[in-house]
Amino acid sequence: MPSPPPVPGRRAPWRTPLAIALAVLLALGVLAGAEWTYQRALDSLASLGARDTARNAIQTVMRRLLDMETAQRGYLLTGRPQYLDPYQAAETDIAHAISRLREHYRSDPDLLRLVDSLQERAREKTSEVTETIALYNAGSHAAWHGLMLTDIGREKMEGVRRVADVLMVTEERRLGIERAAIYRTLAVGHIGVYVLTLLSLLAYVFFLRKNAALQTSQIEHARHLQMERDSLESQVRLRTEELAQLNLGLQEMRDGERSGLARALHDDLGALLTTAKLDLTRLRHSLHTTDPEVTERLRHLSSSLDEGIGMKRRMMEELMPSALHNLGLQAAIEHRATEFEQQTGMTIDLAFMPVTLDVPSEQALFAVVQGALSNVERHASATIVSLRLAQEGIHAVVEVQDNGLGFADRQGTTSASGLRNLRHRIESLGGQFSVHSVPGSGTRVMARLPLRQRDPAPPGAPRATTSG
Repeated sequence: MPSPPPVPGRRAPWRTPLAIALAVLLALGVLAGAEWTYQRALDSLASLGARDTARNAIQTVMRRLLDMETAQRGYLLTGRPQYLDPYQAAETDIAHAISRLREHYRSDPDLLRLVDSLQERAREKTSEVTETIALYNAGSHAAWHGLMLTDIGREKMEGVRRVADVLMVTEERRLGIERAAIYRTLAVGHIGVYVLTLLSLLAYVFFLRKNAALQTSQIEHARHLQMERDSLESQVRLRTEELAQLNLGLQEMRDGERSGLARALHDDLGALLTTAKLDLTRLRHSLHTTDPEVTERLRHLSSSLDEGIGMKRRMMEELMPSALHNLGLQAAIEHRATEFEQQTGMTIDLAFMPVTLDVPSEQALFAVVQGALSNVERHASATIVSLRLAQEGIHAVVEVQDNGLGFADRQGTTSASGLRNLRHRIESLGGQFSVHSVPGSGTRVMARLPLRQRDPAPPGAPRATTSG
């Protein structure tokens, strides 16, 4: 018998947990990469927003100082008060812008000093504009005109512009750094997507290969199992055939022994009892006595011999029915049915068709009839029994059915053992045996055997073919 194939998955029990761990790590890597890219993008966007706020604040300071200078010149040239509106709103806007810059650079002392310088330069420029407007309002035209002709306003504005340029350059540089960080984050995320995609494809290919290997292993395992199953079935079939042949041989041996014993009873014991009966008859005729005791003894001896001869005949019929041996299966069944009706008082409906069988098949079918009728007599409590012998195709069929009590299960009983023996005997001859019974609805016993021709018999031997 071939050795059992390895069960798929048992050669490496660590592979499945490892594959699950790798899949979990890959999923965690995808989530971690996506989260990292998202957080970096959020940080970069927040930093860019802060940079834009700082640049807007610096530009606001410069723009409001220019608005103040423009308002100053327009007022000085025209004297119209409406030109002072931008000047009046500029101080508040500049203060708010300086406050935003302080908040933005709160963690950078160097840039905070530049913000202080920007605030100081803006205050000086504002003071210069305020002083010029105050002189104009006071009517000191020569004074404000002389102040305008000096370069103090331009110098103050240049000082503000230099500090603002430093801050703007710093913000531009940091904005460039942030943009580069964003590009790096995008590049890392881009590469991460490709790497994770490649790893996913590799994992999928690995899964497909393992799945294909598993399917191949399962197919190979199934093939080995099928081979083992076929081998076992072949061995079981061979052993069953051997047991059937052995059972058939034992049955034939048993039938031969029964037939030999029947012949011995007929030839030896029968001759002995017949001789004793004849001697007793001669003795009775030769004795002329009127002694009652002697007469009674002779009568009792004659009766005993008759009983012995009758017992010998019954034993011969049980061992080998003479009707089956001399007249064939149908005649033997009819004789057994007649005896059954006389013994039990039940009615038997007979239905026969001509069949041709060999001796073992006839003996087996007759044994089925005997066993079924014996069970009906002992257990069924039936009133009507139907007995059928027929030819169906290439099979001879015997069926015995009664309207008795039926049964559900008789495992372990004598009748069940007898039915089991009949089944083995029929199946050993290549036939089929079935018993169908429902409690309260009777029992049907059926045997089916292939038709087999009887071996040619010598001239003058009794025929084995039954006729209807």
